[in-house]
Amino acid sequence: MSTLTPTRYDLTREAFAEVLDGEPRYRLDQLWSGLYEQLADPADITNLPKQLRSRLETELPLALELVTESVSDKGDTVKFLWELEGGSRVETVLMLYPDRATVCVSSQAGCAMGCGFCATGQAGFTRHLTVGEIVEQVVRASQTAKASGRRVSNIVFMGMGEPMANLDRVWGATERIHGDIGLSARHITISTVGLVPGIRALKDLPLPVNLAVSLHAANDTLRDELVPINKRYPIDDLLDACAGSVSNGR
Repeated sequence: MSTLTPTRYDLTREAFAEVLDGEPRYRLDQLWSGLYEQLADPADITNLPKQLRSRLETELPLALELVTESVSDKGDTVKFLWELEGGSRVETVLMLYPDRATVCVSSQAGCAMGCGFCATGQAGFTRHLTVGEIVEQVVRASQTAKASGRRVSNIVFMGMGEPMANLDRVWGATERIHGDIGLSARHITISTVGLVPGIRALKDLPLPVNLAVSLHAANDTLRDELVPINKRYPIDDLLDACAGSVSNGR
């Protein structure tokens, strides 16, 4: 089984402290703030010495290689196609509304849910995205928004993949987006086609993020055809799990 190379946004503060071994302690705060609050690349964190910036730019690679970036005619939607280590590709979408800016992020390369109406599901599952790959989507889309004078205010896990099937990494990214980039948990939405264990696990996690469920049909017979996971977790079980989540403030 191959091991992915740790990249810039996979590293924790503790890992960055090791990278900065020998530097004054305050360099860690400067680097972390630059990456997450300023949304800057190491080369642009100007309160770091130039030589250190150059070293960090080399030693802290990005995970996402931009394949294409397409902008809608009105300029209010930007779609990014990224290539990951190993060759898989995922999409991120930045949506600019008059009152908010939303980033739709992917959580998996491909999807194992097999929903008949979904091109990603029909393509099959390749792998889970790492915390860093998820966070980097938010940062790089936020950099694009910032360049046009906008600040990203909402995150939706509604891109490629089933977030509840990769909940540990999705949650790790959520904590980073909330605690370090500074978005309100109430402006973060995690979606699912109906993985009941994930919904039940979500209600016990500390941040009051939003839950979105893609129902697609109001009866089990039709939903079994559209969303195969419904055969394992039928609508009554799904609604029961959602009710528990709502009672916990989702």
